[in-house]
Amino acid sequence: MLLSERNDSEATFTLLGFSDYPELQVPLFLIFLAIYSITVVGNIGMIVIIRINSKLHTPMYFFLSHLSLVDFCYSSIVAPQMLVNLLAQDRSISFLGCVIQFFFFCTFVVTESFILAVMAYDRFVAICNPLLYTVAMSQKLCALLVLGSYVWGVACSLILTCSALNLCFHGFNTINHFFCEFSALLSLSCSDTSINYLLLFIFATFNEVSTLFLILLSYLFILVTILKMRSASGRRKAFSTCASHLTAITIFHGTILFLYCVPNSKNSRHTVKVASVFYTVVIPMLNPLIYSLRNKDVKSTVSKIVDSKVFSS
Repeated sequence: MLLSERNDSEATFTLLGFSDYPELQVPLFLIFLAIYSITVVGNIGMIVIIRINSKLHTPMYFFLSHLSLVDFCYSSIVAPQMLVNLLAQDRSISFLGCVIQFFFFCTFVVTESFILAVMAYDRFVAICNPLLYTVAMSQKLCALLVLGSYVWGVACSLILTCSALNLCFHGFNTINHFFCEFSALLSLSCSDTSINYLLLFIFATFNEVSTLFLILLSYLFILVTILKMRSASGRRKAFSTCASHLTAITIFHGTILFLYCVPNSKNSRHTVKVASVFYTVVIPMLNPLIYSLRNKDVKSTVSKIVDSKVFSS
């Protein structure tokens, strides 16, 4: 059945966002604009640095370049719309626009969770089987792991999006969020949404549990291997190679698990909104900073680029 036949032609959606705090609209706009600008520069810059420095043409940085791409994409799906709505009086969005925003956002968030899991496996191979690392993490395998992450992200998003297209919406609908979050959209439907909530629960639980299981299992083997090392310098080097990734997964999965634990009530909506800001806007900014500030090769490449620009001018 066509979308136009399922939904009233007069059905409208408004993203409430942070309109509850009119005095904070301009300060929030400036803060989020600064964060998004750093996100764009940081993630695009990370991709460029990895491409131009031959020392960084390794599996770890191949995965990191895709992590940066995914961070840039899902932040760009949410942040510009949020910035416009902070200043605009009209915060309306069509049902089709809402569904498209959710589709791409879901695709890239799911993809990121699996890329982070793949990066944990990469660190496991590098530390536990260093002599076989280049053979085990071949270019073909790396490409397949990344491709699989994207394909699964698209598949999850497509199934959830198609389930939403069958829902009925009528009249004026207010989404108490700054983007088209799936459960917020379902709560406004006139249709039976039990199947949609079940699909959301199945995919969200599977994605979180499977990726966390792979990450924890990888780091369990890494920890055992590090503790068996006789050299203190070797242990420090092994820990330092994992520090950035551990920081990234702690922030990402910690935020998601926090959202899982927040009870579904009116009082918790502001908490959910703040936490959502963190994983949709702040985390994409933090990831390139986390991986660049602790990395000598990345910092040296940035220094060379800056020096070449200074001397050329």
